[in-house]
Amino acid sequence: MSSDDPTTDSFESARARYLEERTKRLRADGLQQYQELVGDFADLDRDPFADPDHSREPVTRDTDVVVVGAGFAGMLTSVRLLDRGVDDFVVIDKAGDFGGTWYWNRYPGCMCDVESYTYLPLLEETGYMPTMKYASAPEIFAYCQQIGERFGLYDHALFQTEIDETVWDDDSGRWVVTTNRGDVLRARFLVTAGGILSKAKLPGIPGIDTFAGRAFHTSRWNYDVTGGGPTEPMDRLGDLRVGIIGTGATAVQAVPKLADAAAEVYVFQRTPSAVGPRNNGPTDEAWFRSLQPGWQSERIRNFTEAVTGKHPEVDLVADGWTEVMWDDTQTAGRTPEDAERLERSDFETMEALRRRVDEIVEDPETAERLKPWYGKHCKRVCFHDDYLPAFNRPNVHLVDTEGRGVERVTPTGVVVDGVEYPVDVLVFASGFEVTTDLTHRLGFDPVGRGGVRMSERWHDGAHTLHGVLTADFPNLCMISIVQAGFGTNFLHFLSESAAHVAWIISTCLDSDIRTIEATPEAEEEWHTTLLRTAGLIANYSLSCTPGYYNSEQGNNPNARRNLTYTGSLVDYVGIIRTWREDGEFRGAALDR
Repeated sequence: MSSDDPTTDSFESARARYLEERTKRLRADGLQQYQELVGDFADLDRDPFADPDHSREPVTRDTDVVVVGAGFAGMLTSVRLLDRGVDDFVVIDKAGDFGGTWYWNRYPGCMCDVESYTYLPLLEETGYMPTMKYASAPEIFAYCQQIGERFGLYDHALFQTEIDETVWDDDSGRWVVTTNRGDVLRARFLVTAGGILSKAKLPGIPGIDTFAGRAFHTSRWNYDVTGGGPTEPMDRLGDLRVGIIGTGATAVQAVPKLADAAAEVYVFQRTPSAVGPRNNGPTDEAWFRSLQPGWQSERIRNFTEAVTGKHPEVDLVADGWTEVMWDDTQTAGRTPEDAERLERSDFETMEALRRRVDEIVEDPETAERLKPWYGKHCKRVCFHDDYLPAFNRPNVHLVDTEGRGVERVTPTGVVVDGVEYPVDVLVFASGFEVTTDLTHRLGFDPVGRGGVRMSERWHDGAHTLHGVLTADFPNLCMISIVQAGFGTNFLHFLSESAAHVAWIISTCLDSDIRTIEATPEAEEEWHTTLLRTAGLIANYSLSCTPGYYNSEQGNNPNARRNLTYTGSLVDYVGIIRTWREDGEFRGAALDR
């Protein structure tokens, strides 16, 4: 392109705009800007869906495996253990049923943002056909319950139960797991399967605890306040003013439903999301029934390849994700010319999403404030057909905070730039902890060999082999993105991790291996691999606006070790599969 080409001019000015928008959002407190749902906010963490009268006798028993978490990670681990003949295990979760994220997230409009055929697990095994290309949360939760019934997982589950302590007993070679319900479980293996989105967070806004109206987090949606339900219209908001703080993937789905129900909706925005078209529709039953055995694993892999720049010969999914993410533009270019080509490709993708705002939002000022000025890999791209049109409604008001966030909360409203916006209901669409320390997200601090807590050994960040095994914590298998894989389709990562963990446990049981853990040398070698892959995208990540992908660009002393494998998830899966196929337990210390 010539230097006087308008697209080139836009490209050059976008560079400056990206930097400007990033700079205004930088905060010295990084992840510390958020707070937990404890203390004054403990009621926001209350389970509004569980039976408040649930009671049972404490369980005291020996078992082969304790699995902590009953979401996709815990369910898949359980199913893969059963596949390998391991049927003596217990699943523990604070929730009242299976589902994990899909148990908690019942806010109106909630659905998966990855197509159902690649996201819902075990479709071939169950024969289940999703009703829509992008399934709703109620359907996904019901499907989780079907998995629980189909594989007999309810017989293994302890719900509405929280871990008090997990302590390794070297003499017996078991983990002693105690709970808030008086359970004492002695397990040969402990699996932490808390998943990726399990610990809700709140923004640390001054005065947030003084609000006198009704308030709740989207993962604990309070239908007593709003009326209705996940599949019924909210009928108690007709004369109420609702404020929602956050404009990420959750808010993109919830705002249109609030717009339908409330007298006034105030959307408080720090950073706008990039929102492409969703184009949802019913499943073609004839097509679905024509799929051949092995279709789901092939489709899952094909999707991951398509969104990580591996360019499969055929794009099986062919949706907004594969279109937007077809080129991997975050990896450093091999030459200056290649780097500029990648940057321009990224710009053109985001420019198309910014043009979509202009095409839909009628008010020019509102449209301008809804445009995302950052690269496509900086934040999770959203896809929705009703979010942007919601801002054309007279009862929906965008309150843009110019990247600073909400100034403070008062007993009667929310203050931005000195202006108070009175609201009766306040909804926190502030998401979940993703890159905080694992022990913080687990809710307990495992005690390993010699009485050393994980938080002590990991005082400078995570030490693992493949994100799964760690030294001095025998027979502990972790399923977490810390030092492990990460991808657009979380199910791909969770299913491969569950298969990996089930293989480790069953192989150790079958081979009379008493304990397994990582060696410190292997941990450092793996950390070197993580640093090398992270280095390939470091400049891109540093150029991004703050968000959970980059730990809010904060000065986190543990960030150097709390990495994810930033290469393609396909490559990470290849690494752990090769490790299993080798059969030598390379990098692991075994006690036979």
